[in-house]
Amino acid sequence: MSSQRRPKQENLKQKETMIMKTKLMKIITSCSLFACALASLAAATMLGTAGVARASSPQQTCSVRTLRGEYVFSAHGYNIVGGVAVPKAIVEGINFNGDGTLVSPFATVSINGTILHSSNSPGTYAVNTDCRGTLSFTGGPSFDIFVDPDGKQLAMIQNNPNTVFEGAATRMPW
Repeated sequence: MSSQRRPKQENLKQKETMIMKTKLMKIITSCSLFACALASLAAATMLGTAGVARASSPQQTCSVRTLRGEYVFSAHGYNIVGGVAVPKAIVEGINFNGDGTLVSPFATVSINGTILHSSNSPGTYAVNTDCRGTLSFTGGPSFDIFVDPDGKQLAMIQNNPNTVFEGAATRMPW
């Protein structure tokens, strides 16, 4: 009789462990999403403050020519798959041609721990005079971009459905 109780007790312990793991994963995911939202809010606040600081100085404008040369893009966030946040991160080279076209000569992406590599991915971008714009990789993700007027840096946030993904690209000095 006690041998019959043991399997039931083990099953109960396994169920309790699974419930606890699920709750822990939900807490971690919620905290991570909150941290990303907080970081995005801080970045937006800094960009907004920088815009206010420039308002009293001569108006600087941007165009597609503002972005030219080699940049390194680094970002992290999530893809939302079936209501579950799947982590992803990227380090990518982006060569802006100064004419609205670009190419990514290399990219390393981690999606939920699976590493993927790509190269020579073409794309296009547009930059408005207020230094806001868009960027799209052919057959891939699209981003809203916010360009520093000197073109040394830009902030990027993916605008495709079911993504929470943002980062920055910095022009390389060479």
